[in-house]
Amino acid sequence: MTEVRETLDIAANRRARKWSRRALAGRLAWETVGVLLFRIAPRPFWAWRRGVLRLFGARIGRAVHIHPTVRITIPWTLTVGDEVGIGDRVVLYSLGPITIGARATISQHVHLCAGSHDFRRPDMPLLKPPIAVGEEAWLCADAFIGPGVTVGRGAVVGARAVVVRDVAERTVVAGNPARPIGVR
Repeated sequence: MTEVRETLDIAANRRARKWSRRALAGRLAWETVGVLLFRIAPRPFWAWRRGVLRLFGARIGRAVHIHPTVRITIPWTLTVGDEVGIGDRVVLYSLGPITIGARATISQHVHLCAGSHDFRRPDMPLLKPPIAVGEEAWLCADAFIGPGVTVGRGAVVGARAVVVRDVAERTVVAGNPARPIGVR
């Protein structure tokens, strides 16, 4: 019996065009100017950071508190509802769209990952599946939300949970992988 194996074509992956020139220019502007303007503002300068994000195409609601240590990959794919809190050192890896509903809380060190690769294909193309966090949801400290996941309205994701499947409304999940443990 002969085993047939496809090898990863890393060179093809690196040659593949994943971004338009305009997107690359925007990312360069964000990384060189935008991030600096975003981070220099002291913690209580919430309006300043909202303004910088809006300048770079993010749709940010009113009374949003985003800490200066938050890392945002591509702001123009980010939509944040009113009265949202995004804590220290949160990672918004927004290759694909990330939408956060009104009054949601994203605690410190949470990682929302809206980007991955199709490991089933030898060229491992870039994928940009969206993430949606419902209104009044709470993502507790150090949680990981994977690509393509929807966290329902009022749901709670426990500390350090790894969420790779959708979470229903008002459901409390915890663990790795995250599993339902209660109802809010």
